[in-house]
Formats: sequence, structure tokens, C-alpha cells
Amino acid sequence: MVFSGIQPSGNLHIGNYIGAIRQWVALQSSGLNVFCIVDLHAITVPQDPKELREKTLELAALLLASGIDPEKSLLFIQSHNPDHVNLGWILNCFLSMGQLSRMTQYKEKSESKDFVSVGLFDYPALMAADILLYDTTEVPVGEDQKQHVEITRDAAERFNSRYGETFILPKPVILKVGSRIASLADPTKKMSKSDTNPNSTIYVLDKPEDAERKIMSAVTDSGDKIVYDPARPGIFNLIEIYTQLTGKSVEETEKEFDGKGYKEFKENVAGIVLEFLKPFQEKYKNFRESKNLLEILENGVSKAYGISHKKLLGVYDKVGFVKKGN
Repeated sequence: MVFSGIQPSGNLHIGNYIGAIRQWVALQSSGLNVFCIVDLHAITVPQDPKELREKTLELAALLLASGIDPEKSLLFIQSHNPDHVNLGWILNCFLSMGQLSRMTQYKEKSESKDFVSVGLFDYPALMAADILLYDTTEVPVGEDQKQHVEITRDAAERFNSRYGETFILPKPVILKVGSRIASLADPTKKMSKSDTNPNSTIYVLDKPEDAERKIMSAVTDSGDKIVYDPARPGIFNLIEIYTQLTGKSVEETEKEFDGKGYKEFKENVAGIVLEFLKPFQEKYKNFRESKNLLEILENGVSKAYGISHKKLLGVYDKVGFVKKGN
């Protein structure tokens, strides 16, 4: 079983697609997968209610446009299944204050803030519940998200040690190439939804001319060879985008552009990105305007609840909660 969650905040960008969603689509052939729009996680920082609703439905349509197939996978909204919150509370009791305070996301999002919510501090417990409810074996994540799976395993191991074998220990699945698409404006940083530089990020709903402009203005370096070298992060990043969208290997790409300059390479990267964006955006429009979108989400949560509630009741029994009617 594969579980993946994604927040409906900000705008989905090409790094999200290459580093995570494309991998989710590929994993659908391995068996039943669970894909969750984690709106409960989103409110650990302030959200506009109207925008949160719109972004949640937008994200659902984007995932379907990416190739998530409701016939093969479960796609639903996290807040529609109360089992996530209920197990999250229990798992709070199996994680320490020290563990939670060391989480990178907590430290980054709480820095220099006047108000930091308890939800932001203990979100890993809810995240662990998301994963463990479905006997998840694999969690596709970027390298920077590996810590999230590790703390989930810690909570599961602690529970299992006290109450006996209950939870499967999930493992992170990380792409070697494409797992960390970088900012076009500063390739030493990860491409981010929240980057304030408008030229740093290619959003999957960008106008084609905007996406092209961003690639042509991408920061590279003073060299002139198209080589896949981490010491030259700008051109390294463009090669990752190109190879992931074309399916070509790094070696094939280096050979293809041997002797050619950065301008020509950027033009080719831009062309490939536009070839991806145009049909993708058309698919998105069709799903977003479809009357079936909510029905797909309702069917998904109904099936998810059938799996998760059985697991939750088993946990309730082990910790000693009284069953209804007893």
C-alpha cells in the first residue's frame, strides 16, 4: 500500500509534479494506493476559508489531470475522514516534545513568528495517522521529507512495543533524479510554492509565455557546457527538468547538447515544458468543470473509511477504550 498526502495551499508547481506526483502515478500499477488532500495540515498556518475551499478542489482536479486514476487509487479530502484526527490524538501520546521540536518544518515555519499554533508543533502525529491508518508500506517523498516518515516509524514502533504488533512500519521512496527541483532564480534552494520571486517557480497553471520567460531567465553560471554537475546547480537543475519530462537519460542529454550553448539548451527546456503544460492544463480544465469531481472525492473517502475505521477500532481496543454498546 502506498500513501501520499499533499496540502491544498499555494499553487502547484512543476517541482511538485516531477518530484512527487509523477511518481504517485507510476506507483498505481503496484496495487491500491491512497492519495489524500491534507486540508487539516494546511490550517496549521492561517488560511483564507474561501481560498482553502477553492484550492482543495483545484488540487483534486490537478491530481486527476496528472494521471491519478480513481479506478486504481483512492483520492479524497483528509477532513472528510474523521479517523485521521482520532488516530492522530492517540499518536500524540507516542511522540515526545523533543522529537516534535526538532522537526525541520516546525523550526522553519515558527521562526520569527509572534504566534505559533500547537497544530504546527504536533502536526507529525496527524501525519503519522494519515500513513498508519492504511497499513502503508511505502511513502513517496522528496529527500527533504524523509524526516516525516522516520518520525512516523518511531511512533509506530513505540505503539507496537507497548501493545503488540499493530502498525506496519512504512519506508520512504525517494527518486534519485528529479526529487529536488530547484528554484530557477536561486538554484541552491528548492523550488517552492511560497517563493516571493515571481521568476523562481514554474506553476503548472502558468500561462505558456510566463513559463517560457522564467526558463529563459533561469540563473545558470559562467560556464558554457551542458554537463550534469551538482557544483553547477543552475544547469544541473535545468537538466533534471529536461530529463524528467522527456524520459531521456542524463547521458543522452549531455550528448544531445554537446557543443551547444546555454541559450539553445534553455530554448529546448522551455519547449519541452510547454509541450507538457498545454495538454495538462486542458485536462485540468475538464476535471475542474466536471460535475463528477465531488462524486469522485466522495467515493474515495467512502472506500478509505472502510479501510481506516477497521484499523482505528483495532487501536481503540488495544489501548483499552470501551466499545460502543458495552
